[in-house]
Amino acid sequence: MVSYSAYESITLTIEDGIATIEFHRPEVYNALNNEVMLDLKRAFDEIQLTRAIDAVVITGEGDDAFSAGADISQYAGPAAEHDPLQRDRQELFYEMYQKPYECHAPVIAKINGYCVGGGLIFAMYCDIRIAVEGAQFGVPTANIGQIPTGGSTWRAVELVGEAKAKELVYTAGMIDAAEAERIGLINRAVPRTELDDTVAEIVAGIQDTGRKAVKNSKRAFNYASRAETLEEARDREAELWWEQFATDERRTLVDEFNEAE
Repeated sequence: MVSYSAYESITLTIEDGIATIEFHRPEVYNALNNEVMLDLKRAFDEIQLTRAIDAVVITGEGDDAFSAGADISQYAGPAAEHDPLQRDRQELFYEMYQKPYECHAPVIAKINGYCVGGGLIFAMYCDIRIAVEGAQFGVPTANIGQIPTGGSTWRAVELVGEAKAKELVYTAGMIDAAEAERIGLINRAVPRTELDDTVAEIVAGIQDTGRKAVKNSKRAFNYASRAETLEEARDREAELWWEQFATDERRTLVDEFNEAE
């Protein structure tokens, strides 16, 4: 196992092709301040340089929260005084949110409690979201006179549809894990005692397939979600299909499949 120690607010460990990131601010429900955002960017840069990583799992310390979102104390004060700082912070948030989305490996959010505001936005940019049944979700930005940021309005509409995304933001309401699963915000809600095993089973499933095929599938999905037309998405998908078709992985797995028949 490789453990990286150059982080203030998170831990990063890599073992058997799995990178695990854990937020370490349980006293404030793992809120995302500047230090956490910078640590996350550096961690994903490390992961991006390690192509042997098959999957990334992200969670929060303790049983209370994945992340309660942005550290609101950093938003106090008049706008005129903090405009340059806030613009820089919003850019930092956006760059941080994009990291799991653009990561070469699938990223799984293991949601162990509250997943709110910026924490939820970060989870939405992960590939898969598994939550405990008691988890709570919401984007209460309107409660503090702000709007969602970091491209989250686009991502929310993509995941749950325009009507439900608007309801969540306009009312600043909270929903439980069962409702989050029903509307497609998360993949699955499970009892707390099953959270670790469920995520481990998903990771094992990823590692039991063609690992390059999984990563190229992620590239195709991401391009398709941002393509302007079906034709653009189809052209990129075809390029990736041929790229994968030429791999030794594909030839080996096809041979193994035929031999098993």
